[in-house]
Amino acid sequence: MITLEVVFEALIGKVPHWPDMVITDAVVDSRKAIPGSMFVAVPGENVDGHDFIEDAFSQGACFALVQKEPPGGFTVLDLRPGFVSYPEEAVEMPCCLRVEDTVQALQKVAQHWRRKLDIRVIGITGSVGKTTTKELIASVLKQRYRTLKNPGNLNNEIGLPLTIWQMSQGHDRAVLEMGFYVPGEIEFLCDIAKPSVGIITNIGTVHAERAGSQETIAHGKAELVQALPPAPDGVAILNYDDPLVRGMAEKALAQCFFYGLDPKADLWADGIEGLGLEGIRFRLHYRGETIYMRIPLIGRHSVHTALRAAAVGLVEGLTWHEIVNGLRSGHTQLRLVAVRAQSGALLLDDTYNASPQSMMAALNLLDELDGRKIAVLGDMLELGRYERQGHEKVGIRAASIADILITLGELGKIIAEAATWVGMPKDKIFSLEDSESAIEFLDDYLHQGDVVLVKGSRGMHMGRIVAVLEGRL
Repeated sequence: MITLEVVFEALIGKVPHWPDMVITDAVVDSRKAIPGSMFVAVPGENVDGHDFIEDAFSQGACFALVQKEPPGGFTVLDLRPGFVSYPEEAVEMPCCLRVEDTVQALQKVAQHWRRKLDIRVIGITGSVGKTTTKELIASVLKQRYRTLKNPGNLNNEIGLPLTIWQMSQGHDRAVLEMGFYVPGEIEFLCDIAKPSVGIITNIGTVHAERAGSQETIAHGKAELVQALPPAPDGVAILNYDDPLVRGMAEKALAQCFFYGLDPKADLWADGIEGLGLEGIRFRLHYRGETIYMRIPLIGRHSVHTALRAAAVGLVEGLTWHEIVNGLRSGHTQLRLVAVRAQSGALLLDDTYNASPQSMMAALNLLDELDGRKIAVLGDMLELGRYERQGHEKVGIRAASIADILITLGELGKIIAEAATWVGMPKDKIFSLEDSESAIEFLDDYLHQGDVVLVKGSRGMHMGRIVAVLEGRL
């Protein structure tokens, strides 16, 4: 773990002559502060972390990074250029460390600490499947190595440095998810994390509203490939089935390892069989070997997640026995959760977020299950120029699977419209305004034996539908 000495060394280039102290954790949420931790006060548009310094200290935090004079009369050491001065003896705790910019200071310490550690970092980016891939890769690597991973989806310019603060000399591997919104972001995160292995899941249209075209998104994701060290130390693990990802090999100095469903890939799968909520069955092929697999990932699309994790295992020298154990033991179904409604209907809660790619995958899972199939689909946000195209594609697919289609929001109406184009009866399609309307409709409509997929962007608040129908609200 990071020590106070490392913090001072990173921020001002010298260390105090006090007894060194371990920083147990770094947090930006005062409620998550623990004894011995560092609270990073981040000013935001609606909430200013400086207002919660006292709360963090009451939770046991010893230090706070601040960029303005804190309230409460706490000890303050000014580490800004031109102001640096601190006493020769240890100061009274808790203590505030004043810097020019708290987020930049957090990143600077993380970058400095990372360079002190002999640890192999695996970076992951892509439009869909990053978090589930991260979890499964960590499960595989833990079969041999002491492995760190991002908690949850802490994958941005704040979350990734917070994860690096948790690294220690005892870790052998770190699996770090890297989010992307605009070009240059992945390059920045790689400069902090210094990955040796990079995995690209796919290139979709999610975040196109901010990032631009798919080509622009691909260019941004390729920053991970370009940041890797040359072969043999650097390895780019690329999705052969996605032409935009496959083409990134041209930008790599690292060794390229391809995975996919095409036999031209280094590691490929076939014989894929969806077993509904029981998982999937398939065959892996690698260098003339065939491995028969059954794992508890839901949906046929999950074979790509398994391929990525297996590829990392192979690259990092694991045996097939270790890889298979990791694939089978990992609790990786983070997004989609199957629960029962009070009516007895099976609810597939996939309300974390939505893109055309993840919508299609969820619909494919619905197709594998028995019962009256009901798709409750909401707006997919941030698709930019792909907005109409993406919703139309989902509507066409939904018409071929769902017995009943319920759409929410203005963009959801495009899904409904496309479903009618391909012949879905209009009396089987219901376009509603919001989650509350859907709750009222479904509360009377669902019966034992129904299977209901609920999915839409987080901004649609569709998780409330599941919570109410399940009886949690």
